[in-house]
Amino acid sequence: MASEATRVAFAGMLLMIVGMGIGRFAYTPLLPGLREALGWSLAQAGDVASANYFGYVAGALAAATIASRSLQRRWLVAGAIGSVLTTAAGAAVLSGYGWLALRAGSGLASAFILVLGTSMVSRRLLVLGRPGLIALHFAGVGIGIVLSVLLIEAARVAGLSVFGQWALLGIACVVCTIPALVMLFGAKGGTSARVAGMEAHATSAAVAAGTPAGQASPTAGRLLGRLIVAYGLFGFGYVVTATFIVEMARGLPDARIAEPLAWLAVGLCAMPSTAFWQWVAARLGTWRALRIAFATEAVGVLLAGYGGGVVALVVGGGLLGGTFVGITAIGLAAGRRIAPERADRVMGWMTAAFGLGQWVGPAVAGRLAEASGGFGLPSMVAAGLLVIGYALLRDRGQP
Repeated sequence: MASEATRVAFAGMLLMIVGMGIGRFAYTPLLPGLREALGWSLAQAGDVASANYFGYVAGALAAATIASRSLQRRWLVAGAIGSVLTTAAGAAVLSGYGWLALRAGSGLASAFILVLGTSMVSRRLLVLGRPGLIALHFAGVGIGIVLSVLLIEAARVAGLSVFGQWALLGIACVVCTIPALVMLFGAKGGTSARVAGMEAHATSAAVAAGTPAGQASPTAGRLLGRLIVAYGLFGFGYVVTATFIVEMARGLPDARIAEPLAWLAVGLCAMPSTAFWQWVAARLGTWRALRIAFATEAVGVLLAGYGGGVVALVVGGGLLGGTFVGITAIGLAAGRRIAPERADRVMGWMTAAFGLGQWVGPAVAGRLAEASGGFGLPSMVAAGLLVIGYALLRDRGQP
């Protein structure tokens, strides 16, 4: 079963490349070119980014209501196809309203991939006895970011416009999606009767391990509430830098070097981050690991916003990349452990809170940047919210 577990994790990684690393985050390195081509202000650019996160919230809430395993599979496939189409369509959309709709659709698709894909992959890895391989699944975010940087830079050297770069990324998404779906749902990659039976047993065991009548205890409910709020603040806290870091680089004297380096640092540090934070959580406890990650990310956000140079921007981007995927993974794992009998719904609620923070963040940051003449003020607000999230995660009832 080891080979089957590896195949499942690798398929999940490919889907995360498509839906998250490229579908969600390619907008960041392509944003300066889009602004130049379409004449957007920073506020307009922030609104388009927020549309993506609006779609993400809607998708997360919808995914949280899908209880049937067969429906989860169908909507995961729909999310993968939708992510491919909305990425490729970036090659042809020229109007502001068109981009609002396109990025909203992309957010909807990526939420299905994150919520349903992560739920499916984590369940299968659990019953196959390899839950630690979820780190490979989440590594897809960083791999997708790095891949997008390399493809965009290659396209620029070849003389392709920003719209041609979107088309190239769409092709890359097709190349990743087909084998991912075959490995997860093909004749040899689908859930075997044995694994399906084990999955059902694991679900029953999780419910049996919960409190009577499947209800969380008051302490568990309080902890889950704090975690969800902190997770939402994290959504705002990371997304300002994650959306505008390449735009920040464009304002530097060494912009041509700083732009790819800053985003590459995010992706390279994101790739091993889940495995790293799993290691920290195993030694210090999940909640303490989350607090350390929140604090580290706040430092990275401030460095990127206030550093004023290539080194500060790259280090800030590295701290962002090294924490935001790890927080996503171990945060979701913490929520599942608090309420195992309704783990899929908890994952949907947390993703929706996360998406709500992301939805508000870019629109607010774009306007603050225009009003203040830079990204220092929005970065300060983002770091402050991360500090509040840190405080919410400090409680004597938490491990």
